[in-house]
Amino acid sequence: MSGRVMWVAAVLGLLWLGPGSAQAAQAKTRTQYTGVVNLNEATVAQLDLLPGVGEKAAQRIVTWRGKRAFKRIEELVRVKGFGKKQFLKLKPYLTLQGPTTLKVEKVPVRADEILITGSVAKH
Repeated sequence: MSGRVMWVAAVLGLLWLGPGSAQAAQAKTRTQYTGVVNLNEATVAQLDLLPGVGEKAAQRIVTWRGKRAFKRIEELVRVKGFGKKQFLKLKPYLTLQGPTTLKVEKVPVRADEILITGSVAKH
């Protein structure tokens, strides 16, 4: 397809979908984490919700705590695959007391979070 034909097709597609569709396609979302994960009680599925932690890493946490309970959240760095940098990223969401309350949701990006380059600012 030539550039002109593709441009016309795109414009016609937007007209067919309506004006709200173009705005919806441009709407950005970010992942928001709220709550905490109890390292000594959370399930693999709950640990998997942590940012950057997959199912295998979550299973390693459960296996490690099966041998010895966490006495401090900083002990997470003793689990294979969790270094200091990863721990610092997770620290706000870790606890050793109370229930696991971590929730993950997609929320719209506010205008003041968008940088000039169009990327989303991290909080």
